[in-house]
Amino acid sequence: MNTRIPEALRHGDTIGLVSPSSPSPDLHRINQAVTYLERLGYRVRAARHFNRRTEDRHELDRMKLSDLHEMFSDTSVKAIFCLRGGSGATRLLQHIDYELISRNPKIFAGYSDVTALSAALLARTGLLTFSGPMLATELHSPSPYTEANFWNMLTSPGELHEIVNHPDHPQDILRPGTAEGRLLAGNLTVLACLSGTPFLPSPSNSVMLVEDINEEPYCIDRLLSHFDNTGALHRCSALLFGQFTRSAMRFDLQAPLTAILRYYCDKTRQDVPVAGGISYGHIDDLLTIPVGARCRVEAHDGRLTLRTTAPVTR
Repeated sequence: MNTRIPEALRHGDTIGLVSPSSPSPDLHRINQAVTYLERLGYRVRAARHFNRRTEDRHELDRMKLSDLHEMFSDTSVKAIFCLRGGSGATRLLQHIDYELISRNPKIFAGYSDVTALSAALLARTGLLTFSGPMLATELHSPSPYTEANFWNMLTSPGELHEIVNHPDHPQDILRPGTAEGRLLAGNLTVLACLSGTPFLPSPSNSVMLVEDINEEPYCIDRLLSHFDNTGALHRCSALLFGQFTRSAMRFDLQAPLTAILRYYCDKTRQDVPVAGGISYGHIDDLLTIPVGARCRVEAHDGRLTLRTTAPVTR
């Protein structure tokens, strides 16, 4: 399937807000994010059921789907930003109107649980999406690094993008090499849940980049073993690890996690570059990753270079 590249965001454009995963109790952060976007010169419109709460999951899913379809069908909305991660996005996948989205490709941004939507939109429509900051988690007060990466991806058409790691995140080259492929990035737990469904893009010849939060090393081991058992690790062209963070990081977990990542490096083909420490995940200084873009990986002499094709058009 051909990749559908959305149009670049321009000053004065309207950004639609949706909440396909969990709601946020922090209304102050939401208001801060809206003020931030408006200060940059964008119009902001929240979907009808944005941040709505109910214990009725059937009704909640109907509201989320209605909002998603509303924002994609509204031609005045040029980009769609998600509220936060959490849970719930996978319940929507069988009911999304993918034909509607195919007819109305536009910028769609979010990560964590929103990985489910990014993967499904790429698999079913070919739409390139952006795995990056969200309203209640980063955009209320983005770091300079997060901010620069995000807007550079969304507003710079016709350029080759180099993805540069934050200086506080040392890279670990587990196997040097050079490779090219389509970027398949997201939360490891969510991507594993999509394996075996029509909502996960093929990992064959892809540059796989995964991250996770609050998972014990044995859980990371289990999730990566799942991708090993499906053959995904053997078929990818590069394997990259983002940040595996915890709400309270324990130093006794770092060594087991490093050993696990090195173990699964050996499960890939010997010509596949493998690296860790990418500035991607549940962190303050966060890269924005164009999921579906073509990517060239160069891992040599202790340095990793990532270059992607233009993620937006004029």
